[in-house]
Amino acid sequence: MAGHGAEEHPHGADRLCGAGDRVYSRAVRRGRVPRRDAEPVPCLLDLALLHPDPDDMDWLVPTSPQEVMTRLLRGMYDEVSASQRRVGSAVAAVEWYSGLGREVRPAASATEGPAIRVLDGLARIQAAMDEATQACTTEVLTVQPGGIRREAELSEGLHRAMALRGRGVRMRDLYTHVARHGQGLLTYLELMGDAVEARTLDEVIDRLILFDRTVAFVPANTDRTMALELRHPALIEYLVTVFERLWRLAIPLTAPLPDTGIEGISHREQSIAALLAEGHQDAVIAERLGISVRTCRAHIARLSETLGAASRTQLGVRIAQAGLDGPPHSGASVTVPGRGSPTVR
Repeated sequence: MAGHGAEEHPHGADRLCGAGDRVYSRAVRRGRVPRRDAEPVPCLLDLALLHPDPDDMDWLVPTSPQEVMTRLLRGMYDEVSASQRRVGSAVAAVEWYSGLGREVRPAASATEGPAIRVLDGLARIQAAMDEATQACTTEVLTVQPGGIRREAELSEGLHRAMALRGRGVRMRDLYTHVARHGQGLLTYLELMGDAVEARTLDEVIDRLILFDRTVAFVPANTDRTMALELRHPALIEYLVTVFERLWRLAIPLTAPLPDTGIEGISHREQSIAALLAEGHQDAVIAERLGISVRTCRAHIARLSETLGAASRTQLGVRIAQAGLDGPPHSGASVTVPGRGSPTVR
């Protein structure tokens, strides 16, 4: 949609096309418009003049004219010598729209305000993240699921991380244990030095980024082309609490994973055994642990061999007999079926 809009609507928010002017004006007067009304004018979404209603994605709500003006001026001041005429146009446009109707309020309720904002499209997500990075002064907390972090993913946010490090901002990152095996993550942490502290868990929640405990970003759909920008104090406090509890349970990246205390069974296989005991399918287990389905099944095959199980049903029984049907732990005395004597750690 972004490319389509740029091709047919080569203008900025200060010089809307006729169709865009009509739809945005209607949105300002009424408070929101159906999404279908904006389909002929993708420029309104591309320029973030309209954005999805958090309570009903079939409707679009307008960005307030005052916020539009602030955004325009922020960009224009960076190149003020070549943009004097555009500044005048932007101010005139905002004054016009401001006089059309009431102050823009969220369609859902007066208590939400800008506390929940839907970011539609990667460009808007990146712009919001860059803005939050520039405003951040103290701390960033992140949860990064998905196993081994690809170098391309790490490079994508490296400029933000380096800017934060330069201002003395402290960062704490949570990954799955699988991420320990990725060279990209190790290189990233080496570049960041003591500005970043990383820990790992068997499983983590979906992606979360918290700036200064005042603004958070979470995915709004499965392919992560939409995100929620959260500023509601209660939501932020809840997410910080979740992060801190996971952080206390996590293992520092610089420390080795604890031995399972069971000969022939790795920490990851112990985690897989516990999830199998809960009744999860291979694909679900793989996703939760950040590994491929193929790798997951290879670990299950080794579990079956170690525990002497000839079928999945028998494997479930063996897992329970060996005490592997709970979360990974250490220090236990465990008897592996068919091995004769317990292995004690």
